[in-house]
Amino acid sequence: PISSRYGFQLNTVTMTVEGREVVAQTLKKLGAQHVFGIVGIPVIEVSMSIQSEGINFYGMRNEQAASYAAGAAGYMTGQPGICLVVSGPGMVHAIAGLANAKENCWPMLLLGGSSDTNQDGMGSFQESNQVEWARPYVKYSARPDSIARIPFFIEQAWRAAIYGRPGPVYIDLPGNLLRGSVAASSLVVVDPVPPPPIILADPKAVGNAANLLRGAQRPLVIIGKGAAYSRAETKLRQFIESSELPFLPTPMGKGVVPDDHRLCVSAARTAALGGADVILCVGARLNWMLHFGQAPRFDKKVKFIMVDIHAEGMGTPVRHAEALVGSCPAVIDQLTRVLGGWKCSSGSPWWSTLNKEVKKNSATIQAMLKSDAPMLNYFQVFEAMQPFLKKDALIVSEGANTMDISRTMVLNFNPRSRLDAGSYGTMGVGMGFAFAAAALNPERQVVCIQGDSAFGFSAMELEPCCRYKLHNLTVVIVNNGGIYQGLPAAFTAKLQSAPRGPLGTMLPPTVLTHIGAYEKIVEVFGGKGFGVDNRTALVNAMQEAVKEDAVSVVHCRIDPKADRKPQKHAWLTLEEPEPVKAAKL
Repeated sequence: PISSRYGFQLNTVTMTVEGREVVAQTLKKLGAQHVFGIVGIPVIEVSMSIQSEGINFYGMRNEQAASYAAGAAGYMTGQPGICLVVSGPGMVHAIAGLANAKENCWPMLLLGGSSDTNQDGMGSFQESNQVEWARPYVKYSARPDSIARIPFFIEQAWRAAIYGRPGPVYIDLPGNLLRGSVAASSLVVVDPVPPPPIILADPKAVGNAANLLRGAQRPLVIIGKGAAYSRAETKLRQFIESSELPFLPTPMGKGVVPDDHRLCVSAARTAALGGADVILCVGARLNWMLHFGQAPRFDKKVKFIMVDIHAEGMGTPVRHAEALVGSCPAVIDQLTRVLGGWKCSSGSPWWSTLNKEVKKNSATIQAMLKSDAPMLNYFQVFEAMQPFLKKDALIVSEGANTMDISRTMVLNFNPRSRLDAGSYGTMGVGMGFAFAAAALNPERQVVCIQGDSAFGFSAMELEPCCRYKLHNLTVVIVNNGGIYQGLPAAFTAKLQSAPRGPLGTMLPPTVLTHIGAYEKIVEVFGGKGFGVDNRTALVNAMQEAVKEDAVSVVHCRIDPKADRKPQKHAWLTLEEPEPVKAAKL
């Protein structure tokens, strides 16, 4: 029976409700639909109560993967992705997901079981100060002080996760609160959290930004994953097409405006960043992914216009010409109206420079596609895969070269359709992300592209993928036999006959097994596996894999020395500071 007054299931004899049911029913009331985790003492009954409320619970094989899945769910839905774990070591493992969600600004709620409050300080089972352990990585961390106030704390955490700059939150759930019961009349009643308020930028700042764009000789728009998260795709596409400004997305900003759009200059990224004199950054931070906004990747005199919800982040790490603090869709609409139909000239020298660079880089890629080396390279793998990817496919990409090269070769046409290592550069997120993408979007194709090193972090998550019948998931492992690069085949063969003892000093730390049959792992759980090492076999495997009648793994061995195309700048390049002159005494 349901109490119409309090909204909680009751024991109709005693008119009480248990703590575990309070947790589950509060989540239901706030709109939860999916929970990821691994259960044990003291949260097994919580997971069962969650299912009783009609909320999907997905049991995974490692708390890290479960927490990564929850973070990705938060990004895709705009509501806190939820992860449920046990106390002590289980909660510690899930901190990885909190840290990743924090750096990517994704809403996530971690629920951690903990030891009974009446055993604090006595060395109880897995007793840990989990509230403080979580605190550096979250916006809100708390332990309810009673069963009656569990709804209050969960609602506060939920609100903190989605308001302002989104981020992760933590709620500690002591075992005795979960097992205990209270009178339903004592419960704090909560309502669903309203959507975050829409915030407009200062009109004067918007006018100044419009003037900067009008006066620019070499303008550029950078679209970040903040624009994707905030559902800015409609307003941004209208803005781009009305102004005809060149744009390029960050990795997870791909698809906000389709990659094949005529105004997209991703193929001229280095020239665009280095040549622009005014750059409008929409939901993109000037962190390491955008080279801190500094020379030599950017012009020393470039002027940045920043659009972001987070006022405290403005002016970091370089001074901004204008800061438009507000909700991305609303601010872009403001800017579109103020520009009043102004257009960037398509016949300008700037556009000519960008178009030439696009053609030059395209020619370089074509040359790599035509390589006649005995083994495939990254470019050839992704070119062969592209025809099998649907326009609305969700792409998960993880690894070093695998991720970087697939970003340019595998196109995205829809927002929030690419998940990768993100702002934290986290390796090991791939299978958790892929699980969440496939579980939350059963009607869409999900393709997880991973290097062999990245796959190894969470390979066992193939088992829950099969257990939950995520048949819309295809995993493609691009195996070069190492981290960044592997060893030549001839040298690998010699190592096979080497004595065991010296291998710890002989094998380079970056080397992995190139001859492994990773595709066999999924077959153990009822999926389909394909091992390939040439284009024809890869095409045939992809054709079978995407039929969506089972979880599929395509394991493609490539040239261990395959690499990216030559780069103008080294990774994380910054201009050397001028030497300090000696002071005159």
